[in-house]
Amino acid sequence: MTGYVEVPARTGETALPGGRLLGWAEWGPEDGVPVLLCPGAATSRWLGFGAGVVEALGVRLVSVDRPGLGVSTPAAGRTFSDFAADMRQLCAMRGLEHPLVVGNSQGAPFALACAAEGVASALAVVSGADEVAAPEFASVLAADLRDLVERTACDPAGTEEFFAGFTADAMWDMVLAGSPECDLAVYQDPAFAAAYRRALDEGFSQGAAGYARDTVLAMGRWPFALDEIAVPVDIWYGEQDTTHSPDNGALLAARMPDARHHVVPGIGGALLWTHAEPVLRSLLTRRQQGAQRVEV
Repeated sequence: MTGYVEVPARTGETALPGGRLLGWAEWGPEDGVPVLLCPGAATSRWLGFGAGVVEALGVRLVSVDRPGLGVSTPAAGRTFSDFAADMRQLCAMRGLEHPLVVGNSQGAPFALACAAEGVASALAVVSGADEVAAPEFASVLAADLRDLVERTACDPAGTEEFFAGFTADAMWDMVLAGSPECDLAVYQDPAFAAAYRRALDEGFSQGAAGYARDTVLAMGRWPFALDEIAVPVDIWYGEQDTTHSPDNGALLAARMPDARHHVVPGIGGALLWTHAEPVLRSLLTRRQQGAQRVEV
């Protein structure tokens, strides 16, 4: 255990009605408030957050391997809607009901899909991959990212094949190369680095096809209507985060009717691990507010 992460308290695999397996890991009390984590790019269920915090807040944190990552069965051609349907089934089978949902980095649009399709009761997007294909961002993207967005739009199959050439080592190098010093202090912590590398190795254990499918979905236009997401949403970005959103989530927050925008000084994309407690406390408060609105 470090100040950032700890090993899961429980791990397992759940067989969906169609026979595919979804791998999951849990932290915190089994009877705690369910919080579903949609983890970042190419990382497996192994990498959680909130070491010590989930227990103190009574949170049952559940991280799930997306299809093709970790131990979850691949699902070629899957969509955001397919993922939300998987999570609906998993929640019913694991007694999670309508969980709170956290989407980190590339997991953010998958978490938003859960909110759009009624799976989530409240949502926190933390250092989320933004909808970089949105026309509002076309003029502000770096040239290499703009080229990838255009390539994804014109040739999604070819772009998916390109991303399928990535490796765990390449992902780790990319994370470090794009991180400010404040984030490197987290990522290069020996215990955290070991946990992150293990999660990447597990994420790529079936090859890179799962990561490639996630990336093409995330880099294209998102098919769900953000302005129709009715649940409470908190949008969190570190002030020094230059990789996840062109405007640190300002446009993303403005597109949802009940979204609050938080920009935290002194940190970048490692925000999920350095500020786990305020993220979870805010999410729990939003859950209570939502329940009170339903009662009224």
